[in-house]
Amino acid sequence: MSRKNAIARAEAIFDDGTFFELLTRWVFHPTESQNEACTDALETYLTGAITPYLKDMGFTCRLVDNPVNPRLPFLIGRRIEGENLPTVLTYGHGDTVLAMSGRWRKGLEPWQVIQEGERWYGRGAADNKGQHAINLAALACILKERQPLGFNVNVLIETGEEMGSPGLHQICALEKEALAADVLIASDGPRIDPQKPTLFGGSRAVFNFDLRLDLRDGGHHSGNWGGLLANPGIILANAIASLADARGRILVDGLKPEGIPDSVKRALAELEITGREGPAIDPDWGEPGLSLAEKVYGWNTLEVLAFECGNPAAPVHAIPPSAYARVHVRFVAGCDPADFIPAVRKHLDEHGFAMIDIIPLRETWYSATRMDPDNPWAQWAVSSVERTCGQKPAFLPNLGGTIPNDAFSDILGLPTIWVPHSYGGCSQHAPNEHLLTPIVREGLQIMAGLFWDFTEDPPGDGMD
Repeated sequence: MSRKNAIARAEAIFDDGTFFELLTRWVFHPTESQNEACTDALETYLTGAITPYLKDMGFTCRLVDNPVNPRLPFLIGRRIEGENLPTVLTYGHGDTVLAMSGRWRKGLEPWQVIQEGERWYGRGAADNKGQHAINLAALACILKERQPLGFNVNVLIETGEEMGSPGLHQICALEKEALAADVLIASDGPRIDPQKPTLFGGSRAVFNFDLRLDLRDGGHHSGNWGGLLANPGIILANAIASLADARGRILVDGLKPEGIPDSVKRALAELEITGREGPAIDPDWGEPGLSLAEKVYGWNTLEVLAFECGNPAAPVHAIPPSAYARVHVRFVAGCDPADFIPAVRKHLDEHGFAMIDIIPLRETWYSATRMDPDNPWAQWAVSSVERTCGQKPAFLPNLGGTIPNDAFSDILGLPTIWVPHSYGGCSQHAPNEHLLTPIVREGLQIMAGLFWDFTEDPPGDGMD
């Protein structure tokens, strides 16, 4: 019985095709949470895929009704070996975005896992079935090697993450005792680079709002009225240009963080942002004076997601009556999104744009979270992964994107360790979603090592 043998077991289930078969069975369930007609598949994924797998490992499982959206249930699984043993909580989401059938490359189907070279294609393969499958399969390897685990495990699987995780925060509050643990160890999101094992401890959050300008009813011929009527598209474009300059630097102090903590700066200084397998990076975009890593992991960004004026599909020679833009702020821990709308309102008024309406969207938003790189759990996880892989992993105090980490860090009060098993070019919300097989195999090794080390030498309490 050894750590080396446990990792070898994890390697073996990849090499002999066992894990591929598992993922194939799980991807087969068409779990489109964004499809209102999808009900049975979401519950069946929990009862027909996850529950039997967990029960084979000695878990007790129960479905939990979603208090916000009954169509999107939860599953809680528990394996309790002793009241005084350490406990890990792991999480995943079984739902996917829409399949986008017919838009995948020839030879691919969204609900089948198809291998081509080092890529496994299938909807949910990367986001998130493949990621929590890796974690649960590695856990099974530890159980087979140790018999018993030597620690307790709680599992939470939701089916609404692609809908904004409705009900997740309420379930964490209602089921706080059942989900109690010493740490969350879970997987979502991409590695910083396909070849670089990555850990992150929190996530930025996102706040959406609309800017709208309605000047009059109907359009008017530009030849007769041009130069006499104000154009809402020009006014709104200038208003947006007052919020961020031509290189993406935020110009509203109330939309920016106060700074970057020194410990976070030190951690980000070790990161190399290559953009490998993604679009070419624009190095002079964003806040000047920041490194690439600081821009995406340590700072806020303002993005224009959509802009509409007139009829873009069929423009006519008329001055349009209105213009609209969807904008969002991606923000780091320490920023209060309740301050964003007042800051934008004050700024626009001071710059002569009082006529523009600011409309906050009634959408669920998460709080931004961040783990201090000096946190004992962060250092423990980095050490474990380095021991397994032979190289120090990248540690991000927070992911650049957004996940519902605050449900675990704020409501359950847990330190949170995330181990992504995907990469930036995986097409997770698009046709041709896929996993990279070298990351899958290494992910199984990493998780086996982490769970083994949790048994042998977990750190003491510590959380930012």
